[in-house]
Amino acid sequence: MGVVNVTPDSFSDGGRFFSVQAAVDQGLRLLSEGADMLDIGGESTRPGAAPLSAQAEMDRVLPVIEALRQSTPCPISIDTQKAEVARAAVQMGATIWNDVSALRGSKEAAQIAAELGVPVVLMHMQGEPGTMQHAPHYEDVVAEVCAFLSERAGAAMDAGVARGAISLDPGIGFGKSLAHNLTLLAHLDQIMALGFPVLLGVSRKRFVQALDPSASDPTDRLGGSLAAALMGVKMGVDVIRVHDVRETVQAVRVWQAIQAARG
Repeated sequence: MGVVNVTPDSFSDGGRFFSVQAAVDQGLRLLSEGADMLDIGGESTRPGAAPLSAQAEMDRVLPVIEALRQSTPCPISIDTQKAEVARAAVQMGATIWNDVSALRGSKEAAQIAAELGVPVVLMHMQGEPGTMQHAPHYEDVVAEVCAFLSERAGAAMDAGVARGAISLDPGIGFGKSLAHNLTLLAHLDQIMALGFPVLLGVSRKRFVQALDPSASDPTDRLGGSLAAALMGVKMGVDVIRVHDVRETVQAVRVWQAIQAARG
């Protein structure tokens, strides 16, 4: 999954693709580099980010989705916490709803997801973007994340979302310390044991800087991002959400070739 941030304040690319044409060009470039799908987001969810109105978010993402849909048949995901934005994006051609709030953005979110009939990604986040990194705490991070994701999947199915339409995301970097992130990555098998496809987003995350203080610029975190992505591949996750598509595709191909040579 290639990431296209249509925001002026993204932590990962500093608003480089804020204009419609720049975002569309970036999406098509990521597809040419090997992405299987695109994730379009108009509201930053970086630590400390301020919320955005639904209209402002739609003004950013809908023209990009419309233009991409005219250029490619690839799956397009709308990265939003707002049901009204998801509805408008699907009407414009999006085919997946990626929700960092796991359908908790409104009382109607799960029902709307069922009505839209598209796959949904449910992510774990402790707190909300503005405060999620203020001393996150867990007694048992793996057990608590698994319990949360299981409950949200159940709530989605109770509202009418098909089980086969649900994917789970452990939410690396969302309300988690370095130790929490590393523990989750080391135990992804427990999340996969819940019985749903798993999406993993580790690209350019701050936990890499925590291990390498020289990587204060997100673009300097490629090595760590690849290491974490390959761990996810080894554990069997279904989707890797990345900014650096060409490099990740190459790393996965080499890793798979070496594994195949082992017989």
